[in-house]
This record gives sequence, structure tokens and C-alpha cells, in this order.
Amino acid sequence: MAGVYGLIRTGIYTFRRVFIAEPLFKGYCTSYGRNLRTGVFVHFVQGTGVLELGDDVTVDGKSSFLFASRFSERPTLKIGDRTGIGHACMFTVGKRIDIGEDCRIAGNVWMFDSPGHPSDPAARLTGAPPDPDQVRPITIGRNVWIGGHSIIFPGVTIGEGSVVAAGSVVTADVAAGVVVAGNPARRIAALGPQAAVTPRPASQSIPDTSGLQTGGPIGG
Repeated sequence: MAGVYGLIRTGIYTFRRVFIAEPLFKGYCTSYGRNLRTGVFVHFVQGTGVLELGDDVTVDGKSSFLFASRFSERPTLKIGDRTGIGHACMFTVGKRIDIGEDCRIAGNVWMFDSPGHPSDPAARLTGAPPDPDQVRPITIGRNVWIGGHSIIFPGVTIGEGSVVAAGSVVTADVAAGVVVAGNPARRIAALGPQAAVTPRPASQSIPDTSGLQTGGPIGG
């Protein structure tokens, strides 16, 4: 009986992914490459912006993509080849967020390039938007691993090959090839020289985001 149930569930999930979730998400994309893959849930996209995805990108689970066109005519989120996005991530884009190739973004990561509200109390009372100079693009370098429940603040650049430990609050730039952790995130270790990333064959190129959500010593 359990085997029959498993087959039925797999069939339903496959149908939902292939015929509902993936086509709807592709419809939101300005452009996407080969082998774009989602989970069985429909991602939430709000506002008008540019959503560009490279080849072999996985956007798993159910994530949110929020575009605020008040700060830019074309707020842009770009995700590079072979990058995997875990469940329940949120991207708030006022101007631009760039995520490089071969990145691993674990579940419940939040990136926002706009604070949403002004820091000045009087301005907040009037419902004013944040100052334009507070809206600053985010850049995530190639082969970066961001652990679950981390928060990436406006204006942050994370260098190639670095690791952000789970639960970190990144308010300042992160150098290439280091590990950061904490609130606010601070460097806790240096990594070895970065090896060149050899693109995987297409049959092996879909990132496995399940481990990003639950496993690994970094916690994401």
C-alpha cells in the first residue's frame, strides 16, 4: 500500500511541477536558459522587473520575488548558470541583485537592496519611501555558499568562493575565499585557493538543494 501511495504522490508532484509550477515561473522570467527547474509549488512574484536566469538553474520549494519599480525603471534580479536556490527565499529588488554562477543559496535566505522604509522617524510617519541613496545593489560572486536563514543587506558584495554561515546577518562586503558568521557577520576562517569551476555535463548539472536546507557543517 505504501508503495502505491508513493507512486501516486510522485505522479501528482511531477504533474504539478512540469505542467503548473515550472511553466508559470517561466512566464514571469524575462529570460531563462536550458534546464530551468522548480519544485512543485508556484513561486510568488510581485511587481514588475527583470528576472534573468542562466542555464541549469534550480529554484526549489516556494520563494518570493518582489520588485519595487519606484527606484528603477527596470529593477533586475540575475541568477547565473548552475546556481541553486532553496525553499522560502525572498528577494526584494529595488535596483539590482546579481547572483553569480555555481552558487548555493540555502532555504529562508533574504536578500534586499532596499530597506523598504526611511531610517528617519519623521519620514516614516509620513509614509515616505527610503532615500534613493539607501537603495544599493547586491552582488554575489561566483561559487558562493549562503547558509539557511541568512540575511544580505543593501550594498553588500560577497566575493568568489566565500561561505556565509547559517543565520548570518551580512551588512558589509565579504572578501573572496573566506567564511563569515554571526550578527553582524564577521570573518571566522580563510579558505584555500579557489579552484576553477569546470562546468558539469548537462545530465549532472541540476543542483541538489535538498542538502542545502538540512545538512552540512555550516548549517545550510
